[in-house]
Amino acid sequence: MLRISLIGPGDVEKHLRIIGMSAKQYNENIKSIAKVLADQNVEIVLLPDRGVSVDIAKLYKQYNGKKVIGMAPLSDKPIEHLKPYINMKVNGKPLFDKIIDTRTWYRQDMTHCLFGDYVLCLGLSLGSLGELMYDFYLYKIMKGIKPGVKTIAETYHKECRAGKNIEFGAIMFKPFMSDLPYEIKDYINMVSKLDYVNNAEELSNIIKSLKNH
Repeated sequence: MLRISLIGPGDVEKHLRIIGMSAKQYNENIKSIAKVLADQNVEIVLLPDRGVSVDIAKLYKQYNGKKVIGMAPLSDKPIEHLKPYINMKVNGKPLFDKIIDTRTWYRQDMTHCLFGDYVLCLGLSLGSLGELMYDFYLYKIMKGIKPGVKTIAETYHKECRAGKNIEFGAIMFKPFMSDLPYEIKDYINMVSKLDYVNNAEELSNIIKSLKNH
């Protein structure tokens, strides 16, 4: 089953002010995204914390999505702020079907996206941009593009999936963000692929194409 890593801003209210989007528009978008993910029968993996990713995960479960996987540095501190989300329920059932221990916050941030076959970026914040850049960098190393250095996904964590089933890449949901700098896009395109979507229908088409690979 295709697994999608979700990344995006934690402070949704602040992000909406930055991008000039109303709460109504935001809710319409996340509902349509969650429905696509559920209807396309993909797993989703995310950090159990406040923000757009958890908002979508809750809706995904309401739309009968199959599996929500959390990843968290359970062996590190501080994690108290994650516990309400780790233990969250939707319609009386746990939101998260499984929690992966990423051990430390440093490992969590560096490898976040690699736990999925592909990434869905739901807005650019300091955290989500860092996760995206570091994981493309690590994927570059995994592909042996960095001279003299090569690793495999299991080097970072046995549950990492990037590159195992399909070519790793990211879907950028344009209504929630501005574009990346052209230099960054060129660096990414040297090692992987970026797909841009304007709405849920385009997201659905990209996911269908990924599942057919």
